[in-house]
Amino acid sequence: MKYSWLILMFPMLSFLINGVILNPLGKKNEVFKKISGYFSISMALFSMVFALLLAAEFDFKRDALLWSWEWMQLLSETFGAISLKISFYCDSISVMMLVVITVISFLVNIYSVGYMKNDPSATRFFALLGLFSFSMLGLVVSSNLIQMYIFWELVGISSYLLIGFWYHKPSAVSASKQAFILTRFADSFFLLGILLIGFLLNSFDFSKWNDPHILKIVNITVSHRWLAVASVLVFMGAWGKSAMFPLHIWLPNAMEGPTPVSSIIHSATMVVAGVYLTARLFPFFESIGTVLEVAAFIGAFTAFFAAIIACTQKDIKRILAYSTLSQLGYMMFALGVGGLTASMFHVFTHAFFKCMLFLIAGAVIHVVHSNNLDEMGGLRKKMPFAYFSCLIGCLAIAGIPPFSGFWSKDEILLSAWAAGNYAVFFAGLFTGGLTAFYMFRMFFLTFHGKARNEHAVAHAHEDPWMTLPIVVLAIPSAVIGFLVHGFVAGEQPVQWLPIAATFMGVLGISIAWFLYARKGTNAEAALETDIRPPWYKIIYHKFYFDEMYYSFTRNFLIKGIGGFLKAFDHYFIDAIGDFIAGVLQWLGKGVRMMQSGFFAAYAALFATGIVFGMWVLIELF
Repeated sequence: MKYSWLILMFPMLSFLINGVILNPLGKKNEVFKKISGYFSISMALFSMVFALLLAAEFDFKRDALLWSWEWMQLLSETFGAISLKISFYCDSISVMMLVVITVISFLVNIYSVGYMKNDPSATRFFALLGLFSFSMLGLVVSSNLIQMYIFWELVGISSYLLIGFWYHKPSAVSASKQAFILTRFADSFFLLGILLIGFLLNSFDFSKWNDPHILKIVNITVSHRWLAVASVLVFMGAWGKSAMFPLHIWLPNAMEGPTPVSSIIHSATMVVAGVYLTARLFPFFESIGTVLEVAAFIGAFTAFFAAIIACTQKDIKRILAYSTLSQLGYMMFALGVGGLTASMFHVFTHAFFKCMLFLIAGAVIHVVHSNNLDEMGGLRKKMPFAYFSCLIGCLAIAGIPPFSGFWSKDEILLSAWAAGNYAVFFAGLFTGGLTAFYMFRMFFLTFHGKARNEHAVAHAHEDPWMTLPIVVLAIPSAVIGFLVHGFVAGEQPVQWLPIAATFMGVLGISIAWFLYARKGTNAEAALETDIRPPWYKIIYHKFYFDEMYYSFTRNFLIKGIGGFLKAFDHYFIDAIGDFIAGVLQWLGKGVRMMQSGFFAAYAALFATGIVFGMWVLIELF
């Protein structure tokens, strides 16, 4: 615990050394590109080791502020004395997140050496990975909302740079801007909520926000309506960062970045930041109630909505992206029904199998040079490690026992049932069946059947740098849920619930096999979208939400509001300026006419002024 600050320092060193020293040298010499990758792996390894040592030493039954540094003190009539600190706060969920982030970051760095070996900007990539890891680690150990907001924005900036890493691609630039703008939109409400609750509670520390005694006093002395409004504003930040409906479109489009970026963003870092924020302030939200009700509804709808879309997609990374959206919905509605432990348990298990699935997708794309399922198939024997690891990952996310996802999903469904929120429970149960269907649809169409790109499959092989992290992640994806379940189980078990959840998973797998993998199946026909009915095309086009957003932005914001403001500026603001300038110009002309240079005119004007002045004095006195 004494050296806990090194967990953050190593990724920052990776960012600084790679970005300032090795990046310029790597552009001139390929050797420095390799050194950059190895250095990034070593920094991630040291950070992971210290995080694991901290977890081994930490008492999960208590909270601890390992160190704190005051960098500013505010003195005002409004807030009084408020100390702003940079701190390292540990409790059960922050230590869990430290382990998950550092482990995932280490494995993604190893994978990236193979994935980015031919990219001329690989050194810049490793530098940005270091910045991203540092930002996320700083976020989860924050003891107050100001520190969290600083690192929250650093996560946003670094993700913007990583999503748009291949800035020569217009689609990558568009996706990075979309992610940045939508999350900044939500973050503006987050900041307003921080300031408002800081004013009401006279503090930005989580310890005071979550203190039941203080909350009880504030609820009595302050209008409950104001606290409800402020809590919803704070939750808006979580809403945008975790891409809940309807602020979801940036997440699938973020697939334009390199696959290691997709893996680290979608597994245990950026997208779960919103879930983490909600969990961190759970006692505060629970005391008010409004936010958790919203979280339950929005989470359940997002889970179902994203799963429906995933069933029709052909881009392997977009399938996984919508899968992430759906799983985030699970985590959020678990919090909404009071299942804090269940939600964090799913964050933990989901991190490993989702990171692995993205890395497998990248390995497949690396072979076939396409994201499209139309170009895949027949890879089972060519990529055996990826095949069996993907099978484990799909079984885990489908909720099939004894794989990890089964245990955490079971806890989530149990929380919904115990809370009496049956609508959310059945939405989660049915979504579980959809999850099994679309994941095994992807699995069968990727690895089974005949090769639809025979040239690529003929030359397919597995890269050792990319295969090692995949195989390592397959282990926790298979067993971590079973090993940890005993420590996190909360509610009294409902005997039939695991059976029902498993049945839905098996049913989804069976339907996927029948449609896409049984003998005689025509994969090309199964993937054809032109012959599908209109409802299928609507789902395939993601309910046209992208088009609606672009239309709203182009027609309402740019042409509508932007056009009105432009006209207002031109016909009103500019008109006022032109009028004032015209009057001054007219007065200037009058003054110039008076400045003729003729002495006689000056003398006459002077004499007239004397006479007029004397007449005024006589009249007055």
